[in-house]
Amino acid sequence: MSGAVVLEARAIVKRFGGVTALADVSFDLRAGEVHALCGENGAGKSTLIKLLAGVHPHGSYTGDILIEGREARFQSTRDAERAGIAIIHQELALFPGMSVGENLFLGALPCRFGLIAWDKVYAQAITVLADCGIRLDPAARLGDLGVGQQQLVEIARAVARRPRILVLDEPTAALSQHEIDTLLALIRRLRERGVACIYISHKLDEVFAIADRITVLRDGAVQGTRDVSDTSAADIIRLMVGRPIEDLYPRRVAETGATLLAVRHVSVAVRRHAPAVLQDISFEVAAGEVLGIGGLMGAGRTELLMHLVGHWGVRTAGEVELNGQRCGIRSPQQALQSGLALVTDDRKRYGLVLPQSVLFNVSLSSLAGMCRGPFLNKNLEAERASSIVAELRIRVHALEQPVATLSGGNQQKVVLGKVLLTAPEVLLLDEPTRGIDVGAKLEVYELINRLTRAGKAVVLVSSELGELLGMSDRIVMLCEGRVGGTFTRAQATQEILLAAAMGRTRAVA
Repeated sequence: MSGAVVLEARAIVKRFGGVTALADVSFDLRAGEVHALCGENGAGKSTLIKLLAGVHPHGSYTGDILIEGREARFQSTRDAERAGIAIIHQELALFPGMSVGENLFLGALPCRFGLIAWDKVYAQAITVLADCGIRLDPAARLGDLGVGQQQLVEIARAVARRPRILVLDEPTAALSQHEIDTLLALIRRLRERGVACIYISHKLDEVFAIADRITVLRDGAVQGTRDVSDTSAADIIRLMVGRPIEDLYPRRVAETGATLLAVRHVSVAVRRHAPAVLQDISFEVAAGEVLGIGGLMGAGRTELLMHLVGHWGVRTAGEVELNGQRCGIRSPQQALQSGLALVTDDRKRYGLVLPQSVLFNVSLSSLAGMCRGPFLNKNLEAERASSIVAELRIRVHALEQPVATLSGGNQQKVVLGKVLLTAPEVLLLDEPTRGIDVGAKLEVYELINRLTRAGKAVVLVSSELGELLGMSDRIVMLCEGRVGGTFTRAQATQEILLAAAMGRTRAVA
């Protein structure tokens, strides 16, 4: 049960130049409470927690922050940590070349006679990991772990400091369902110990599973605070986007045409003479159709898409056809030239050049079509970039704005815009809505509908079963590198899809 107020923000106003990021924001957090903070990308959530973390120091904003009734004037992140605040940001602040144990206690490694006491490091690491319900070898090199496991290490590192206030910013974006369950169980244990948590997430099912209260921000202003027991997902979405949303998954089935992509009995190994990781994969997708691909973490979804565009693996069997013609794509550039394009699941690593402008990023994959002889036609580049920015409603001040300064949802739209300018016939989307808000998700879904109405084929990989069920015409579930089942829209349910992902059934539509 939540108790006394441990943190309070009063009438906070934060501006960046002429832009108001937070407008008269008030917010409070109680001991033993999980208080969710929701809102679209750019609503002000990250700015607020950066104030709480000391990233934006006292004096750079107006209003007051109080910790247990006393005014806090943080000048650095160290000040916030001393006050008992631990923040887990979306971007990992870990060292991949070091062990799990070293990362857990970095900056506070136990020493003996001036030397690091490695036996204590790993003994204490075992205790911390066990307390968090995380099963990892503390001596393992962090860089050898998956992104989800690294995220759990980051969370354990924060918990090891025994904070009074824990802030989690999109903590499950890279986690598997099992890892999400582990995290939510940990948060419940912390709540029982009286730790106060701020939980930021676009996944409303998680918010309603873990939170006691929800505060919604829109355009830098608080739209309302609700007890979870007295509200609904529809109410929270309305507060977030400013209008009621009738259908979270607005799939409009298009008339299908000829098969545009056919994958026939494809097996793929990581390298030559290695065993196949993907085995006997077969599916087809037609013009006007959305084919969903699901599966548990490690099932081979991303690897399959990366292989289709020539970026991963060595094919050991099978063939791929585009527009009825066999093709041997060996590079992403060749894939684009063939009308096959991929939007990757890691936009910051593979999809964007973050320091460069929106114009640079949007145009990057289609520069060849904007050249007159050896010279780039700058006017044509700006014209096409402006058109796609307007079509996708990308919020930018100017085309020259660095893409790193955009919200996650707008960065994702830039990636989509870059791919759409290549005019693909088949679009492969790998987790296209990961880490973006409800409003941006709806825009992605409507884009999928427009593409299929125009006769394009879409392959949608998603770890969200609701998204697969709501936006796919047919669904292929992968299980350990094989097809666990193929289902029509009418056949598919969450239970059937999960069973297929775990290898418990094999049904072919």
